[in-house]
Amino acid sequence: MAISSEPRFAWRVEVDDEDATAALARELSHVLRPDDLVTLSGDLGAGKTTFARALIRELAGDPALEVPSPTFTLMQIYQTPLCPVVHADLYRLKSEDELAQLGWDEAAEGALVMVEWADRAGDQLPGDRLDVALGLDLARGPGARAVTLGGHGSFARRLARAKAIHELLAHSGWSKAERRFMLGDASSRAYERLTHPDGGRAILMISPPRPDGPVIRFGKPYSGIARLAENIVPFVAMDEALRAQSLSAPEIYACDTTEGLAILEDLGAEPVVDANGPIPSCYAEAVAVLAALHGRDLPDAIPAGAAPAYKIPVYDLEALLIEVELLVEWYVPAFAPLNVSSGAQATFVSLWKSLLAQTVYDERTWTLRDYHSPNLIWLPEREGLRRVGVIDFQDCVMGHPAYDVVSLLQDARVTVGDELELRLLSHYARKRREADAGFDMAGFARAYAVLGAQRATKILGIFARLDKRDNKPQYLAHLPRVRRYLAKDLAHPVMAELKAWYETHAPGIFSDGA
Repeated sequence: MAISSEPRFAWRVEVDDEDATAALARELSHVLRPDDLVTLSGDLGAGKTTFARALIRELAGDPALEVPSPTFTLMQIYQTPLCPVVHADLYRLKSEDELAQLGWDEAAEGALVMVEWADRAGDQLPGDRLDVALGLDLARGPGARAVTLGGHGSFARRLARAKAIHELLAHSGWSKAERRFMLGDASSRAYERLTHPDGGRAILMISPPRPDGPVIRFGKPYSGIARLAENIVPFVAMDEALRAQSLSAPEIYACDTTEGLAILEDLGAEPVVDANGPIPSCYAEAVAVLAALHGRDLPDAIPAGAAPAYKIPVYDLEALLIEVELLVEWYVPAFAPLNVSSGAQATFVSLWKSLLAQTVYDERTWTLRDYHSPNLIWLPEREGLRRVGVIDFQDCVMGHPAYDVVSLLQDARVTVGDELELRLLSHYARKRREADAGFDMAGFARAYAVLGAQRATKILGIFARLDKRDNKPQYLAHLPRVRRYLAKDLAHPVMAELKAWYETHAPGIFSDGA
């Protein structure tokens, strides 16, 4: 590796003193991962030790951690919640062979490696890296420094996003906020809680544009066929639309639609479930939110100021079918290892097509698509429907109203008992009839069973894919619950032929076993 090669992305940051240098190091800690390489360079007194110490302390979660210079030991290793951190100073290295004698390969495996005098390692360091060059900037003051960051290889994209976050926080008044990782989800999104020195709180949502996957059919990737949001624009549009309906979507304080960043109102963390499962009163209000929405004449295009209106995609037959096919592609090979012939697969799709075609065009409304317990926050200080905070709606489509109701009442992550499910369905029907005396509950119940089975089928495939492809086995714990929902939905008389297909080609799918 040529350490002196030009970076693919460069970012120059001016810092006023050691505290600002340390703050920059803490900020950059959010983009670092195991197996990353960070090189440090700069003259004596430029701030390398300050930067390294702040970075290691932040990763370790210990602001008082002793971090001595590795000048004489050549290498220091720190254990952190993220991964081991190797801090090395190779100035005294006489040859590349000495790295092996130090146990370099063993120490660096799975670790974040931070190296001073990295050029002494020759070809022993990877090409993907972050270069941090610190220099005195006496023209601006005795403590001023200029830090030049260079992202090489795959690090270039991550550094560009770090710069965008830095600028968004600065422009919106959150640059001095403490950042704490909250969670990621089954997608590529991540969330951080921001705590301002004045006590204010917000959420930083990092939702990078979705890269196009391989073409599946119709010249489109899976995300295009399934009508999944490919950037943050749908989230911003639907957030404004839901708030215009007097619902509690988070206020957007600032956003960068190009990089997929938004600073959101922090709605808190009070759930609609407890240790015993769903909290009936909270679920009843969440059902009332859906009934209210479904009783309104909602637009399929959302105004966006000077920009073209955002057109909500239709949850059409193509989207619904590509989702159920995930069962055959991912779940059946993993959990019901039979060779499903092409003819059997064609029958599966044909049966689903017939059922869905009778449902998908019946009635259309905003279908938020992920309206379930992880994405609902209870806001007891608010009134009426605004007590239900809604945070995940970027994949909203124009679809049948039964979809979101079944998403909530057949929650993949928490068991909703049969009695509570029926009680809440009755509550939904009463609310709909209050707005429309002609509400067809029988037709809704049929759609509920069909779309419930469709959703359960899709989720079984998605959770199997998360395990096998994405190395996220934690979702497998929910499979028995989803299978029970599927069995319940397939018991509807209209599903008889499809139920027989599952019994033949996915044996055991109705059992409670893993």
